[in-house]
Parts: sequence; C-alpha cells; structure tokens
Amino acid sequence: MTRNALSIIFILICLAGCSTLAPKYSQPEAPVPAQWPEGSASKVTAGSQAANIGWREFYVDEQLQKVIALALENNRDLRTAALNIEKARALYRIQRAELFPTVSATGLASRQHLPGEVAGTPKDVTIEQDSVSLGVSTWEIDFFGRVRSLKESALEQYLATEQARRSAQISLVAEVANVYMTLAIDREDLQLAEETLENQKASYDLIQRRFKSGISSEIDPLQARTRIESARVDVARYTGQVVLDENALNLLTGSKVPPELLPGRLETGMTRNDIIAGLPSEVLLRRPDILQAENQLKAANANIGAARAAFFPRIALTGSAGTIGVELSDLFKSGSNTWTFAPQIVLPIFDSGARKANLKAAQVDFKIYLARYEKVVQSAFKEVADALSQRVTLDAQLAAQESLVQASREVFRLAGARYEHGIDSYLSILDAQRSLYAAQQGLLAIRLAKSANLVTLYKVLGGGASQSSPPKTGQSR
Repeated sequence: MTRNALSIIFILICLAGCSTLAPKYSQPEAPVPAQWPEGSASKVTAGSQAANIGWREFYVDEQLQKVIALALENNRDLRTAALNIEKARALYRIQRAELFPTVSATGLASRQHLPGEVAGTPKDVTIEQDSVSLGVSTWEIDFFGRVRSLKESALEQYLATEQARRSAQISLVAEVANVYMTLAIDREDLQLAEETLENQKASYDLIQRRFKSGISSEIDPLQARTRIESARVDVARYTGQVVLDENALNLLTGSKVPPELLPGRLETGMTRNDIIAGLPSEVLLRRPDILQAENQLKAANANIGAARAAFFPRIALTGSAGTIGVELSDLFKSGSNTWTFAPQIVLPIFDSGARKANLKAAQVDFKIYLARYEKVVQSAFKEVADALSQRVTLDAQLAAQESLVQASREVFRLAGARYEHGIDSYLSILDAQRSLYAAQQGLLAIRLAKSANLVTLYKVLGGGASQSSPPKTGQSR
C-alpha cells in the first residue's frame, strides 16, 4: 500500500474523534421525598450505614455465616448471574472491537487450465498464480459516532449486569438469613407443641384418676382429651414445617446443609442492631438495583446516538498490500508488489422512513427506561420506609407480648388451683391453657418478626453485597 494511502487512513482515524450524537446524559432527579416519613426510626444517628457493613460483620452468628458462605458458593441463581456478567463482558468486547480495523493475512494459490480455443493460443494453457497479502476488510470510519454509541450502550449493559449480580447476592444473603431464622423459630414452635402435648397427657392422667375416684365429672377427661389431640395436630404441623424449612435452606445453599450448622433456636444477637438509615439521596442511589436501572437508562441514551448517526453517510475502507507471482519463488522478487485501496461511502437517500422510525423507537425506549428507573427508586423508598416504620413498633410489641405471656401463665396457675379446690370447672383450665399457648406462640412470632425486620432493613439499605466492610479513610492497607 502506498504512503499516500496510509496517510489517508491515518487522517481519517484522527478525524473520527471521540464524539457521538447521543444526547448529553444527566442523572434524573429521584422522585421521592428528601426525608424518610415521620414516625420511623430514621432519626437514629448512632451506628453505621448498611452498605458499609459487610455481611460477615452484620451476621455475627458463626453457624449462620457458614450457611451464607455455602449459599454464595453453590447457589445456582447467583451462578447464573455471574455467568451473565461474563457474557455481557464478551459482548462489550465484541462491540468495542468494531472501533478498530480488522487486519487479516491472506495466502492464495490458484491453478487454471484453459483449452487453446478458449485461451486463443495454439496449445492448451495452464495459468498459475500465487499471492500473499495483508489487508483491512470493510472497516467503518466512525465519523458520526454510530459505532462508538453502540460501544457505550454495550458497556452500560455490561455494568448493569454486574449490578444485577450484586443485587442478586444481597437478596440471596437476606433470603438465607430469613429461612435460617424461620427454621429456628419453627423448631421452637415444635418444641413448645411437644412440651404442651406432654403436659396435656399428664393432666389427662390426673383428671382420669379424679374421675374414677368420683371427684370430677365425665366431661372433664373428655375435654382434656380434646387438648391432647389438638396438641398432636400442632406437633405434626410443625414437624412438617421444619422439614419444609430445611428443604428451602438446602435449595438456597445449593447443597444439603450439614446438621451441625442448623439452628436449635432463634438466638438473640444473631445480627448487629446498629444500622442507621441516613438520607434517601445517600442510601437509595447506592443500591445495586437502582444503579442497574440507571445503567440501562444510559444504554438507551447511547442507542439514541446510534440511531441519529444512521442519518449520516457511512464511510468504510477496504485495502490490502502484498506480493504476487506465477510461482512461489517469485513472491518476494523485485517488482512483485501489489496493493488495493477501496474506500466506500454509503449515503442514505430513501428508506420509507425506517431510520426515522428507528430514532423514534430509541427515544421512546429511553422514556421507558426512565420510567422504570423512577419506579425502582420509588419502590426502594417504600421498602426502606416500611422497614423503618416497623422497626419503631416491634420493641413495644415484644415487651407487651412478654408481659402477656407472664400474665397468662399466672392465670393458668390460678385456674389449676381453683379447679383442684373444686371452685371452678375444668373448662376454666382449658381456657387459661389455650390463652397461654397462644401467647407463647405469639411471642415466638414477634421475636421472628423483629429478627426478620433487621434482615430486611439491612437488605433494603443495600447491605450484603460484600463480605467485609471497606477500610476507613486513612486506614493503612
């Protein structure tokens, strides 16, 4: 290829520049209030923001940490999200490669035999030709940023996929913790039902002896029998629920959880309690799902640039340089050089409105992703506000329920004493026992709700994307 041709290519590359026809992007305003709702726990100032706390620092229970680590290693949904990142990275590299020429080497050896009548010679002719060349095949000079816009779109899609993986990890960590704690509470419910069943059997034996001695009526043992059967129903129900919880935990972890890692009961202090909400603008815009929606919005903005560039001429270059000869030994002799240079320009004139419709579709697509982005921000605000509001009332509910259990236990004790002295019927004991059992179950439910609220708050504030907390500013590494 001549020096002039090479100079032309170099000048065209420089003229291509880095600009595109995409609209200037600016981050949309968050369509949510600047403060959390009144009456929530948002005014708590002592503590750390969830996004700055690694999940190992938040979930302090060692057994739960091991179960979460098992899920992060084996969960198939998270593995799929990671593979999607690899795919998006490859697609981005493919699109980015369009910015640069594709250089290929070609070797050709041809042999052609022609009859003399066809070749116009007295004898048959055999034509031999060998060539070696190095060339560029149909490389588009990106004057108007079409290829660059497509590259930017692919980059944002790749970044969105990475945010989707982080969001999937946050959800997985929270789901594992919730199922783990639910299993712990259901095991406690099962233990409570089994203890109630044993107590009912002991009461039934006592009442049966009183009936045989003529101290109580026939209805008392029958009523006691109903409580035994009711307790058996609860034992069977919670036994099945524990199995379902274990199956759910095995699915999340991608393998069977070792028995020694399963919880015995819901312990207090499984998680940290010092989480602060901060301002919505500081918290919400750091959540991976919101960052993912913004990356998709940026990709749609870049696609507008590509659609606009389609209205302008497309310039492509094809060129090669090499040697040619009638034999292989002639390829590198003096005078065997050959080159081709074929620039091409395509100027769109008439396409029945296809390019205009394509631009309109890209612009509408941007509006769609803008609406999705705003909806994700609004949904995130609601999730955090709900978790904060629930956090305020759960402590009061727990204290009231504990008092209710104590009062119900005392009523049950007094009802038993009154029955033994013949003051009340056995029906009063049944009522007191049902109230105590319901209060104990309610206490377990509130304990689970309080733990689940902390898990949910940690999740909706963006916690769980990393294993450990980031180093503090100025901390040595």
